[in-house]
Amino acid sequence: MLREKHDFTIESLGEPKIDSPIPYSKVYGDSIANYVKEEERILYDIDIVDGKTMKDLEAAGLMEKAGPREKIYFNPKHSHAAIVTCGGLCPGLNDVIRAVVRTLWYRYGVERITGVRYGFTGFLADSDIPTIELNPRVVDDIHKMGGTMLGSSRGNGKKVEEIVDALERMNVNMLFIVGGDGTQRASNDIGEEVIRRGLKISVVGIPKTIDNDLLFTEKTFGFETAVAKAVEAVEAAHVEAHSANNGIGLLKVMGRDSGFIAASTALSSNEANFVLIPEVPFDLHGENGLLIHLVERLKRRQHAVIIVAEGAGQELVEIPEGEDKSGNKKYGDIGKYLAEEIKAHLKETGMDFALKYIDPSYIIRASEALPSDSLYCARLGANAVHAAMAGKTKCLVTLMNTQYVHLPIKLVVGGRKKVDPESSLWRDVLESTHQPLSMKN
Repeated sequence: MLREKHDFTIESLGEPKIDSPIPYSKVYGDSIANYVKEEERILYDIDIVDGKTMKDLEAAGLMEKAGPREKIYFNPKHSHAAIVTCGGLCPGLNDVIRAVVRTLWYRYGVERITGVRYGFTGFLADSDIPTIELNPRVVDDIHKMGGTMLGSSRGNGKKVEEIVDALERMNVNMLFIVGGDGTQRASNDIGEEVIRRGLKISVVGIPKTIDNDLLFTEKTFGFETAVAKAVEAVEAAHVEAHSANNGIGLLKVMGRDSGFIAASTALSSNEANFVLIPEVPFDLHGENGLLIHLVERLKRRQHAVIIVAEGAGQELVEIPEGEDKSGNKKYGDIGKYLAEEIKAHLKETGMDFALKYIDPSYIIRASEALPSDSLYCARLGANAVHAAMAGKTKCLVTLMNTQYVHLPIKLVVGGRKKVDPESSLWRDVLESTHQPLSMKN
């Protein structure tokens, strides 16, 4: 089994020649925290078969290790950093902002830090949106709140020339862009335009996608908080369902193209009887459709809980035309569709029932990050600063194989990570729910 070879090469603005102001150690074994050496790498493909690696190291993929370098590219006292948050809300945004500001200020001595408000819109000359001066005093308590202190918006990522014009006017040296795959595609384009103009601006992305669907990434920030909040909703759905004769709790969770939240919520709660995700097609009607199995479940246990990811079953629903401001294809509302179809079917059978439909999406998005997510955000933000100060550009900082690494933005936004129906994760979901291996006729 051979996998595709990936190019993990990270671009740089030039050779770092300035001594880092952080007094880390250059040697191992002295019980003092160390710099990360430029040649340090993390193995991407770690599969082993019959005690042997499947490829040589180069073919398996070597990712650049993140962390502070001994030599940096930018002079901290001459540097101007900017931060922008884009796209939908996600737990942990304020934690990332706080980590970036505090690392710049306290570890490197960069004291000119600008917050760009309301996403890429804040860069546009005709937006008339003022920027915010950031320092530790401003950001000290923001991690205790949900949302983003900078505000966010979708769209305008294609106005690359205007954005880079703004960066030139502001004399920005480092740009930290926090956002999902659509935002990071714009980040890559901004980095390309910066290079085309011969500018010395480091563009570093911090990936935000609550769906955990980022390629080459173990997990994205906000995901653990989303699962925890979704579990609370499942518990409510289970109580409602269990308290009624033939009670049904139907819960819609986030997951446009990937069912990681739905799958993880089911395993964390152990209360779900059916989990529907985009990666596993299902039929509604017919001898092996969801409705038949739901009726059998109700006859057997008098209650049922269904978790559906927002992107599941899109072939069954009416889909609006066009794209949203982020360039994503619009999706139909599978949750409401299922609720109506289940009600209609059970009425036809003459079965007495009570259905409760719950959609906690905006409650989850606006939540304060759990400590585990706050920890993750703190480390992502700090490592993003280390990357920018070393002159890395057009790269993302993320976690892979338990290590923080730099990844080329272009590579990461080339697709979506999805639940493998043949993986242990989905197998465990099937074992937890006892739903059929397939609900296709």
